[in-house]
Amino acid sequence: MTRQSVTLSQANEQWLQEKVQNAHEYNSKSELINELIRNARRADAINQKLAAAEAAGFTDKSAEQILAEFKKKLLIND
Repeated sequence: MTRQSVTLSQANEQWLQEKVQNAHEYNSKSELINELIRNARRADAINQKLAAAEAAGFTDKSAEQILAEFKKKLLIND
């Protein structure tokens, strides 16, 4: 992994610290930040897929088929 240095506002630093200390889901701020980035990447992928779907029009695929296809592509790009 690469090492980065970022500057956070006081409010964001406090929020990160509270999440790490109180949520007990993350061992460090780095873990939480990586999770936030993964979630943002997933949201971007969903938005791109929605935009492409809107541009393409209708489909004959079922909701289950679309979801399975999306999940497969998401795993490849993660």
